[in-house]
Amino acid sequence: MNAKNLSERLMKVASFVEKNTMLADIGSDHAYLPCYLVHNGVITHAIAGEVVKGPFESARKQVKSEGLDKHIDVRFGNGLAVIKEEDHVQTITIAGMGGPLIASILEAGKEKLTTAETLILQPNVHAKAIREWAIKEQWKIDQEAILEEHDKIYEILVLKKGLMELTEQELLVGPQLMREKSDVFRKKWLNDVFEWQRILDQLNKTALTEDVQAKKDELEKKISLVKESIE
Repeated sequence: MNAKNLSERLMKVASFVEKNTMLADIGSDHAYLPCYLVHNGVITHAIAGEVVKGPFESARKQVKSEGLDKHIDVRFGNGLAVIKEEDHVQTITIAGMGGPLIASILEAGKEKLTTAETLILQPNVHAKAIREWAIKEQWKIDQEAILEEHDKIYEILVLKKGLMELTEQELLVGPQLMREKSDVFRKKWLNDVFEWQRILDQLNKTALTEDVQAKKDELEKKISLVKESIE
């Protein structure tokens, strides 16, 4: 993968970025996503944020080698702290992290979201945490996608400002993804059910404490919700 040939996962993230938006890519790594978007005329300016020194230096070198210094500002900082009010950021992308971490980044920097219109989020796991945060902070799901790449399955959520209500089932599996019921969607959740059932079988062989019962109840509830969603 490089700035001209993104992974399928990042290509899907890129497909949701609106033309000429002011973008902030958080956890940008090598800044491949903003470089690709500028090269392809989707956007003209972007911020690439990194909190880890190594990836930050890699992003700076990448942007310089692509000749995009005047278009992409690589900044060192934690989460949304790299965004300034005068940037007038309209779109924020956060890809390749766990759902709870993405939600915590948004929560910690929510005062930076005043000008943001679109959040494009690609959690590696636990997308539910993002949906829970979105409801609490009055963002709604505009689009959802799911794809498989190199034997891993990824969800992508596109959020816009607005109120949203979700059932417990929709929180877990995604309202749009549940309606579409793609083959990848079914595969992901069948795999998860298999793993939860394996854990449940192990718990059934252990001494029944209050904690064990609570874990069993949680797993049985999730298995039931998922089985209903893929029927």
